[in-house]
Amino acid sequence: MVIPTEPIGSIPRPTALLNALTEHGAGRISDAALAAAQTAAVADTIERLERLGCPVLVDGEQSKPSFATYPMGGQNRLDPSGVVIPFADGHTRQLPRLAAGPFRYAVHADTYLRQARRHTERPVKQAVIAPSALSLLYPAEPLTGYSRDTFIDDLTGGAETDIRRCLDAGAHMVQLDFTEARLALKLDPSGGLLDAFVALNNQVLERFSTAERARIGVHTCPGGDQDSTHSADVDYAELLPKLFELKVGAFYVQLASEPDPDRVLEVIARHLAPGVRVFVGVTDPIDPRVETPEEVRDRVLRAARHIPVEQLGTCDDCGFAPFADDTSTSRDTAFAKIAARVQGTALAAEALGGLTT
Repeated sequence: MVIPTEPIGSIPRPTALLNALTEHGAGRISDAALAAAQTAAVADTIERLERLGCPVLVDGEQSKPSFATYPMGGQNRLDPSGVVIPFADGHTRQLPRLAAGPFRYAVHADTYLRQARRHTERPVKQAVIAPSALSLLYPAEPLTGYSRDTFIDDLTGGAETDIRRCLDAGAHMVQLDFTEARLALKLDPSGGLLDAFVALNNQVLERFSTAERARIGVHTCPGGDQDSTHSADVDYAELLPKLFELKVGAFYVQLASEPDPDRVLEVIARHLAPGVRVFVGVTDPIDPRVETPEEVRDRVLRAARHIPVEQLGTCDDCGFAPFADDTSTSRDTAFAKIAARVQGTALAAEALGGLTT
């Protein structure tokens, strides 16, 4: 029996890249110098993941400003005063808002994928932002000459192109980052906002064939930034049934940091459709302690008591640094946790009589 294991996405940037970002922001180095630092960071990330024996790689989002805002690079139709996302420790992140239409993707994620694939022959997955998150860019008051309906048409078209370009560029998997799913239930406990998010994402996913959707997954977590979360206090059981309505071939589900993982696994087992794989989180990026391979093994074996092994995979709970300036987790700690995930999944596969891929 095969137990696949995959990373989620972001990995803390090396010091040289963090310094380059600071210098570039201050206007002291050129765009080309920043790009060179990003390229070096991607190459180092790929090399280190290969050395750890990771069967599926990521670029660590070394060139993204954040997991959410990469499509907006260089746009002049944005105002910084958009939706504010509060975290449990008191810090906030703020999205921009659209000040005028039309909305267009300025950057597509296959740009990052193609750069990463130049450094490896191994499979590479690519994370993209879910259209539901970008829907938050449209302001509460309608924009003159640019209706919300027209915006949604432009957004869904752009999101489809973003995913399709990654598939065409050879992505092993395309992962929609849907961290706002759990947050939606905090903002609107009635579930109406979450229903709207799921419907919007499915509006895009329905444009792909069954074979294409087998290579598309969705990731959910309660947010992870500066060792804090925005919605961990929301009951997972309220989210998961709706999450599994998404028309994808894989789900990447934060689990290691859950206080009652068996309860969560029971909900997953009730709603997991045949032929769909669920990757359960077995390492917690927010916890500074590095898990042992044996701890990871035991988490996988617990999941296998609820989920058919042929539908089971493992992942990290979340990305380690979804915003470029998040230095709360060191780069070495992130790689140590990834090593534990890979080794622990192999131990679990051995215990279950299978092999990892």
